Amino acid sequence: MPPLTDEVIFAPVAELARQIKAKQLSPVALTETYLQRLETTGRKLNAVVTILREQALADARVAEKEIQAGRYRGPLHGIPYGAKDLLATRNAPTTWGAAPFRLQQFDYDATVIRKLNAAGAILVAKLAMIELAGGFGYQQANASFTGPCKNPWNPNHWSGGSSSGSGAAVAGGLVPFAIGTETCGSIVCPSAYSGCTGLRPTFGRISRHGAMALCWSLDKIGPMARTADDCALIFSVLHGVDSQDGATVNRPFNYPGVTPANPKLRIGVIAGSYENCQPAVKQNFQESLKLLRTFCTVEDVELKLPDFPYGPAIEKIVASESASAFRELIESGRCKELTDAQDQLGGFASIMTSAVDYLHAQRGRQTLKAQMDKLVAPYDAVVAPTFPSVAVPIDKKFDEAFAEFDNGSLIAAGNLVGQPAVAVPNGFGPHGLPTSITFTGRIWTEAHLLMIAQRYQEASGWHRKHPVG
Repeated sequence: MPPLTDEVIFAPVAELARQIKAKQLSPVALTETYLQRLETTGRKLNAVVTILREQALADARVAEKEIQAGRYRGPLHGIPYGAKDLLATRNAPTTWGAAPFRLQQFDYDATVIRKLNAAGAILVAKLAMIELAGGFGYQQANASFTGPCKNPWNPNHWSGGSSSGSGAAVAGGLVPFAIGTETCGSIVCPSAYSGCTGLRPTFGRISRHGAMALCWSLDKIGPMARTADDCALIFSVLHGVDSQDGATVNRPFNYPGVTPANPKLRIGVIAGSYENCQPAVKQNFQESLKLLRTFCTVEDVELKLPDFPYGPAIEKIVASESASAFRELIESGRCKELTDAQDQLGGFASIMTSAVDYLHAQRGRQTLKAQMDKLVAPYDAVVAPTFPSVAVPIDKKFDEAFAEFDNGSLIAAGNLVGQPAVAVPNGFGPHGLPTSITFTGRIWTEAHLLMIAQRYQEASGWHRKHPVG
């Protein structure tokens, strides 16, 4: 069989599914192709922890036989994917990106892994991540025992964190989709930096059973893929109640797909979200607004986020809950085995967080939820640049890299109140690196946001761009 072309390798999940269902594309050949890319490009990018070659090929052969026999399970059947290495898998180590846990292995699968397996998806790799998902305040891209995850568009720059391997793997054509997690930016950041599409669901939409706990009241799991439509396909499999995660809820998900232009769709713009961004980010966002105006109404009055100490609140909550989650690691002194110098000390600072400060931050969230819901309620979506700059150089500390640009606190606000968000590519900036726009809105509105984001993608075409090689 001839090698698969880039047209197939970088195709959306929906297109791969169409070809597989029509028996025009072999799940075995597709899996073999991505395994090869993971071994070569994936290793060069530091995007991979464990490649599951034997199990993946065995699963692909089973999927192929089932499909040939007419037992098609749905649009993820026979589709390879990668998982952030904080999701438990019974057949491979789950390292949490951290040297002290390199040999850690569980005897069960995380709920999301189990659901994807039932849908016929094929796990091909456990993907690199920032150690402990960044819980101890890392300051550099190399905060992982696998090294800094390189951006497939420019290897001198970072792919984003903490789902760094997931972003690089999707954007680099190593897998059609991946699973990431977000506490405060870890899906939307690598999606923006790497140039893929990421969905941060409403808090409680997807079970976290079997996922490393960083911050119980903030952690979320979501898909990263080529398109918003792909994210909808994956989310439709993953969402729902799980008795093993008490935060999960039972809410319907009715995704309408791409719809015709509808001028009644109202789009709000976050005030201060683009004025202080990198020039290319600002320009691309303004071009995105022009395009949005061709199929919906973009309001002229910009929306001001509520006055709230977003950064300090997130910091106190994450510090307190991560110290609880990793108390044994901190008290054992094994933090010194972590890679990043800040992480080696950050756990000790976290464990000293005042209970008063933590509770004060949590109480403030309740007021903020009502204020944020009131802000976004009149709109079908609210938009802002996902990040104020393109990806940072892998050798630059974050406090230096982020000092120059700022686009407000939408990521922190959205995570504090549990609102969903969809980040999609919207152009390129310096060093050939992608830029991104985020669509957010009221809780439970994933279907609506994904529909609008997909409509934007169909009109813009930025998601069809991919790195060479």
